[in-house]
Amino acid sequence: MKIFGKNVFNEVKTRTKDIRKIYLSKNFKDNDIINYIKDNKLPYQFIDNNVLDKMVDGHHQGIVIDINDYEYASLEEVTDSNTLVILDHLEDPHNLGAIIRTCEAAGIKGIIIPKDRSVVVNATVMKTSAGALNYVKVVMVKNLVDTINKLKDNGYFIYTADMDGKDYKEVDYAPKTCLVIGSEGNGVSSLVRKNSDEIVSLPMKGHVNSLNASVAAAILIYEVITHE
Repeated sequence: MKIFGKNVFNEVKTRTKDIRKIYLSKNFKDNDIINYIKDNKLPYQFIDNNVLDKMVDGHHQGIVIDINDYEYASLEEVTDSNTLVILDHLEDPHNLGAIIRTCEAAGIKGIIIPKDRSVVVNATVMKTSAGALNYVKVVMVKNLVDTINKLKDNGYFIYTADMDGKDYKEVDYAPKTCLVIGSEGNGVSSLVRKNSDEIVSLPMKGHVNSLNASVAAAILIYEVITHE
């Protein structure tokens, strides 16, 4: 996987075993980064800037890092947390990155995503998360409903954000809470909704009847953690 940018490099630079190679523009002038690469004997190469432009889609700032793909956590690694977030087939990597940032800021350590028809942790997610991915574990599972039932067996109460539910501010959230956020276009699936313990809704008073997934997630996450 190729990621890029100075800030992203500073977030992953300690993962020396995962870094395959670093590509730097021949005009790259950041001596702190260059010295770190040399001092830590990281593999690197200076190349033409137009070659970097073809490597990635975005403003690379003269540095592209070829790094091992993200290593997902297991469900068992996150079930010691009081609050978890499930993303039901979210598709936009910017939304996933933003939700990871919100979770990190709120002290939530685990996010669960499905394997199929869902965004994965890629370069855009890493960049958007702005370093928060180092502190939040992402779990990829084969089946969300099976996972929900496993979480119930572990004492979690499943709250799913959807229309026609209880006002999110009027809910008395359980000590162990799992919050489900639906996809940008289709919301939550019928099976996920059916297997939830409670449906919660954000009141809509304007002409637009839905919020961006990451905005809705942020509002609900901060409501949930106030009950911890």
